[in-house]
Amino acid sequence: MSLQHTLPRSLWLLLVGLTLCWGFNWPMMKIALAEMPVWSFRAACIAGGAAGLFAIARFQRLPVRLREGQFKRLALASLFNVTGWNVLIGYGVSLMPSGRSAILAYTMPLWTVILAALFLREPFTLRKAAGVALGMGGLALLLGPELMRLDAAPAGTLFILAAAMSWATGTIIMRHWPVDLPTTSFVAWQLLLGGLPVLLGAVVLEQGRLQPLSPAATSALLYSVLIAFVFCHWAWFKLATTAPASIAAMSTMMIPVVGVFSGMMVLGEQPRWQEYAALLLVTLALATVLIPGRNAVRNAKSVAGPGQSGHSA
Repeated sequence: MSLQHTLPRSLWLLLVGLTLCWGFNWPMMKIALAEMPVWSFRAACIAGGAAGLFAIARFQRLPVRLREGQFKRLALASLFNVTGWNVLIGYGVSLMPSGRSAILAYTMPLWTVILAALFLREPFTLRKAAGVALGMGGLALLLGPELMRLDAAPAGTLFILAAAMSWATGTIIMRHWPVDLPTTSFVAWQLLLGGLPVLLGAVVLEQGRLQPLSPAATSALLYSVLIAFVFCHWAWFKLATTAPASIAAMSTMMIPVVGVFSGMMVLGEQPRWQEYAALLLVTLALATVLIPGRNAVRNAKSVAGPGQSGHSA
């Protein structure tokens, strides 16, 4: 069976929800982290997300038991997707502005496209190359004049880029070594296994530092748990285990743009011309990569039978 090189139509609505909800989470994180230590905030989000997804799996009577031989591959993916991503992002955000952190974090599609070409043998087509170039140009514009001053926070920059690479590596692992579980159970296990080291870090490093939260910080924490870690993580893993790895990764490139504009709305930040130019470039990047060309549509109609769909974890 030939590999799909565009996002299936059935996943477009899911992508829109993921983009809006995950993008809006960046100002929510900023509000919550103003009153919570990083490790404790991440541990609370991961634990709440895992509990919520296990509860949904149980309510829907979905299988949650791992088959023999799949624990190691699940643990490995969790190490990169959950532990590495959350810990590295936590350190990076603490060392540099959250806006630049968000933008650098979403260099992840670039690393995923490269890794998918190397390890999954996904073709690096001209459309993908154009999409990467347009998208990365849009993300670079969001940094604006501050791009030249990234060396002022080299540690923070390295942490964020390492987080992006960790996320990309986890995406490749999921595609190369799939786990035979429904998406809800699969994500719950990832959060549980990947969250244990984060919880340990919170207990060791931040014991006694938690204080009562304001209503705003409490609302932001609840949003992060229920929306970002239950719905958005489920939606992302659904995309990542259904669509080709490079296409799933490229589909996230609108998220930091939504994050920038939601920060304007929630935190009162003022837009600059870079934000509008970046929005145009990233939209073009998504159209280039995700919308199938005429040949792809014609070939799909000729070879795909009714009801045929991609692999789902």
